[in-house]
Amino acid sequence: MIDTDEKHHVVTIEINGVRQTASVEARKLLVHLLRDDLGLTGTHVGCDTSQCGACTVDIDGKAVKSCTVLAVMADGSRVTTIEGLSPTATTASHRVQKAWQAEDVPQCGYCQSGQIMAAAALLTKTADPSDEQIDQAMTNICRCGTYQRIRAAVHRAAKEA
Repeated sequence: MIDTDEKHHVVTIEINGVRQTASVEARKLLVHLLRDDLGLTGTHVGCDTSQCGACTVDIDGKAVKSCTVLAVMADGSRVTTIEGLSPTATTASHRVQKAWQAEDVPQCGYCQSGQIMAAAALLTKTADPSDEQIDQAMTNICRCGTYQRIRAAVHRAAKEA
């Protein structure tokens, strides 16, 4: 049993296929629940202002910046982080991750998990996206400027579907 008071709420969220229950402060952001409480540090905190996208996760099939979501708002949701993108922990990388490697996208790697999550969400909705669709979906800021490589990786992942 999880103790609560007026400032805490019990939330149950399916994270990477595992049902998690936690007592959270009403103001706790989902990104901090994932990183600080659950140890899922692949979701990065970049700006804390929803500008950079390093914290992007999949919530119920949609790419969402987890610094814009209170943990209590995710109660009852299905959340996938970069750690849960592959079908199982022992399975090879997801096709988007493989495409990132093949196209040599990684630079500093800080925004990479958010970029990959946004690309995976795009490819779930659009099997063969145009450059314009990729640009619209990839709202994450890459300080290394690998945007051409990101487009190439998304196209490669689409072909490998």
